[in-house]
Amino acid sequence: MTSNPVLVETWRGGVAESRHRGACAVLDADGAVRWSVGDIDTPVFPRSAVKLLQALPLVASGAADAFHLDDAALALACASHGGEEAHVRTAQAMLARAGLDASALECGAHWPYFEPAARALAAAGHEPCALHNNCSGKHSGFLCLGAHLAGGRDARGFVAGYVRRGHPLMREIEHALQTATGFDLARAPCGIDGCSIPAHAVPLRHLALAFARAGTGVGLPGDLAAAARRLRAAIAAQPFLVAGSERTDTLLMQALGARLCCKVGAEGMYCAALPELGLGLALKIDDGAARAAEVALAALAQALLRLDQAEAAALEAWNPRRIANWRGLEVGALRATDTLRPAGAAAPVQGSFPG
Repeated sequence: MTSNPVLVETWRGGVAESRHRGACAVLDADGAVRWSVGDIDTPVFPRSAVKLLQALPLVASGAADAFHLDDAALALACASHGGEEAHVRTAQAMLARAGLDASALECGAHWPYFEPAARALAAAGHEPCALHNNCSGKHSGFLCLGAHLAGGRDARGFVAGYVRRGHPLMREIEHALQTATGFDLARAPCGIDGCSIPAHAVPLRHLALAFARAGTGVGLPGDLAAAARRLRAAIAAQPFLVAGSERTDTLLMQALGARLCCKVGAEGMYCAALPELGLGLALKIDDGAARAAEVALAALAQALLRLDQAEAAALEAWNPRRIANWRGLEVGALRATDTLRPAGAAAPVQGSFPG
């Protein structure tokens, strides 16, 4: 089997210290591959990179309206957040609107990813709870959906065990994911994600298609297209809720606004929609290096989007991405290779990029 090409290199002392191989697909909403590199047809686990797709039923079902969820809540439903006060408070408020509390969450607990938030929690003598889990927003969205589906029944009883694949709530999520990707999840490898929900493996080709559809509405049923549009607007309005302080997703979307809707996933995954181009992209770094995936995503945004001076300056922080040691000395950098220049060095597989 031919290995995937090197997408990102880590440099130190004038030499490449590490090389990060991977694959990437860029598709339009009709399913045409506009550019690709590496193996885009072997299923991979997108992990948290598909949270926008998993949030589609929350809006399409009417649950978001029934519980008066605002942009902050909808952005958090698509988040892998740092456990900061705003994240915890928003998740708690979402649950309260559905008549539930943190005890209904089945995502588990961990210390906040954002170190100052973790230190503050410890200094106050508290232990983390499920609200601090980076996936608590997604799960709070799931529980709002579940409470809505329960109708007049006891919501807490209905949502119990919601992380199991056969639960009615997970069936709604799986249906949305399959509809958006066009990939038969019945034949997809399925594991368990870090937050305990089913994790489906889907080829990069289909993940990129899903995000092209989410960015344009083309190819989606009307209710899901409207849901995707509303979720993207919420993310653009509240990018801090999607990740948090010093996090790449938040910083990139603060810089580019609605031009880029991106989401990192564990083990070197990224998915993104570029609505003005009608494109979706999905990439996977083989060795699972998150920082390499962030550099690759920034390089693709630089190549595909026409950036103004401020936008270009903002993205330069990621490509090259400078590495500093504990004294603050610059000791190296991560750099995208020329392989990730689809608008220049690499020719599109089919057609050419818009604009």
